[in-house]
Amino acid sequence: MVILTLNCGSSSAKYQVYDWNNKAVLAVGVVERIGLAYSIIEHKTTGKGEFTEQVSCPTHKEAIELVIRMLVDSTYGVIKDVSEISAVGHRVVHGGEQFKQSALVDEQVIESLKQLIPLAPLHMPANIMGIEAARKVMPSIPHAIIMDTAWHQTMPPEAFLYAVPYEWYSTYDVRRYGFHGTSYVYTAKRAAVLLGKEPKDTNLIICHIGNGASISAVRNGVGVDTSMGMTPLEGLVMGSRCGDLDPAILPYVMNRTGMSAKEMDMILNKKSGLIGLCGISDRRDVRKEAEDGNERAKTAIAVECHRLRKYIGAYAAVLGRVDALVFTAGVGEMAPHIREKSTKDLDILGIKLDLRKNAIAQCRNAELEISTADSPVKIFVIPTDEELVMTEDAYALMTGTYDVHMNFKYSFQSKEYKNKAREQGLVENLKKKPELAELIVRP
Repeated sequence: MVILTLNCGSSSAKYQVYDWNNKAVLAVGVVERIGLAYSIIEHKTTGKGEFTEQVSCPTHKEAIELVIRMLVDSTYGVIKDVSEISAVGHRVVHGGEQFKQSALVDEQVIESLKQLIPLAPLHMPANIMGIEAARKVMPSIPHAIIMDTAWHQTMPPEAFLYAVPYEWYSTYDVRRYGFHGTSYVYTAKRAAVLLGKEPKDTNLIICHIGNGASISAVRNGVGVDTSMGMTPLEGLVMGSRCGDLDPAILPYVMNRTGMSAKEMDMILNKKSGLIGLCGISDRRDVRKEAEDGNERAKTAIAVECHRLRKYIGAYAAVLGRVDALVFTAGVGEMAPHIREKSTKDLDILGIKLDLRKNAIAQCRNAELEISTADSPVKIFVIPTDEELVMTEDAYALMTGTYDVHMNFKYSFQSKEYKNKAREQGLVENLKKKPELAELIVRP
């Protein structure tokens, strides 16, 4: 039994193929530059290597047809026929208040998603195009949607309401929604396993730090606050997004420059954050520039980590008791300097980072503990797996066993859970850095 997951952007379609029976990833890939003069597919299969080709994909329909051709290809394919795909899971950025959990797709669901386009105009049209295209290519297969916002639907009103006229919420749906939900589902459940507790007994602060970044405060296993807001623009300093700022800055700059609302929106999303502060968005390059003496790069790192530290402190206050601080996603997993600076002087909250362990902890194939032996709060680095959450939701919806995450048990909640690909990767990691072994957390 094979589950296909799709994550469609405005000009891309990422995919993963998962063998449910053997609990193994068969293939991953992406089609980029959809709708442009030529598109590119990058296809990687377990045991068969990588394949890259330039092709023509005017729309997402042609891109998904290309994906299917690759999956059944005689050389690089992983299935014999499309009929082996039992379900397709689609990542959807915004579920509004209509979708509090994953759901099977039908025409009514599609129409409901279209009504949510104003809440995420940059992402939702592409998500919907991908779903509609996939249903045309695979009409007899169940399709499921997995929302980034669903995890945060447990937030109380004091966390999700803004202090603006209430009619903005009741009429225009203005409220905090939060994002990165599938990552929080995975890391929250895994953190509970590492702590030896049930999710309902855990309080966590989870930092999902990639090019986009957010934090979730987790009480008794459910999200109660998050840094991103109605859109993914609010909160932390990100690669190209500003995060929190005084809203009066917008009319001030627009009045001074004659900038339009559309131009301002583009600058806040595409030309702010780290790239606004120092001209660079990739944390690896920012760090190198800082080490080479670039003062703006040094300042950019300081601003990012100051914002992170403030949110960690605020969420410790929200929760009262914190069992673990979790770092995840590309930067959270691989950037020791960000973790170090964002936890500096948090001993008062019981958060004590082991500097040596933290410096060693650069690995995407193992769950690591980087707190000191006497730290009241554990500090974990947990590689996220959003695709697995999507896969399991799609399978459960197909079989009629699905429920909201509080009442549903994922495979990765087991102490015996193993990720075969990561275990193989870890062997190579340990050859190069054997000291990683002492950081690995064994449930």
